[in-house]
Amino acid sequence: MAEAVLRVARRQLSQRGGSGAPILLRQMFEPVSCTYTYLLGDRESREAVLIDPVLETAPRDAQLIKELGLRLLYAVNTHCHADHITGSGLLRSLLPGCQSVISRLSGAQADLHIEDGDSIRFGRFALETRASPGHTPGCVTFILNDHSMAFTGDALLIRGCGRTDFQQGCAKTLYHSVHEKIFTLPGDCLIYPAHDYHGFTVSTVEEERTLNPRLTLSCEEFVKIMGNLNLPKPQQIDFAVPANMRCGVQTPTT
Repeated sequence: MAEAVLRVARRQLSQRGGSGAPILLRQMFEPVSCTYTYLLGDRESREAVLIDPVLETAPRDAQLIKELGLRLLYAVNTHCHADHITGSGLLRSLLPGCQSVISRLSGAQADLHIEDGDSIRFGRFALETRASPGHTPGCVTFILNDHSMAFTGDALLIRGCGRTDFQQGCAKTLYHSVHEKIFTLPGDCLIYPAHDYHGFTVSTVEEERTLNPRLTLSCEEFVKIMGNLNLPKPQQIDFAVPANMRCGVQTPTT
């Protein structure tokens, strides 16, 4: 019983993320691609990780990290994005000692390649890697080690999910990824997606399990809906994906 109470107390501390909490959390927004970038830091050791940085806002992120007195260990991508160029390559230059990280299954270059079950440690904390393919084969969800927060990339959005009609996407795979790797987390686990297009910033596992209009359907219904979305091609895909395969480093023009 005492152990269960202690576990709840740790989760509440992480969820607050305020000045008195052991973990520091900052959620930042890039308006063109509607991308969220997340900064997580250990207030004691000052070690930090950055999730899904964007090229154009990498200088902003680096400045904030310096202002907060943090040392960025890793610039991490949940997958090879198609709607923006990652800032992980630039951050390695702006903050020496920072390493870029992405799933091995993405096929993209990085300093470190991770797989399902790997942990990314920063100070007293760690992000557990859970493979959550379907939007792309290399998608992963990062879960704080006390299971209070999940950074779901494009696999699970707030009341939505990532599209599955390009980059070797598969609706059936995505459905099972979300139900088996994310919806099995505690109901009060906070969901932080890579994008939002409606002004939402955070959800919970329980909310999405019960209210997500796509993922509360059967797998068959989900596959049918995803196959008929008829979404336009991402505007930046033709140069974003090739650059992201090289850790966000663009080929110089001649």
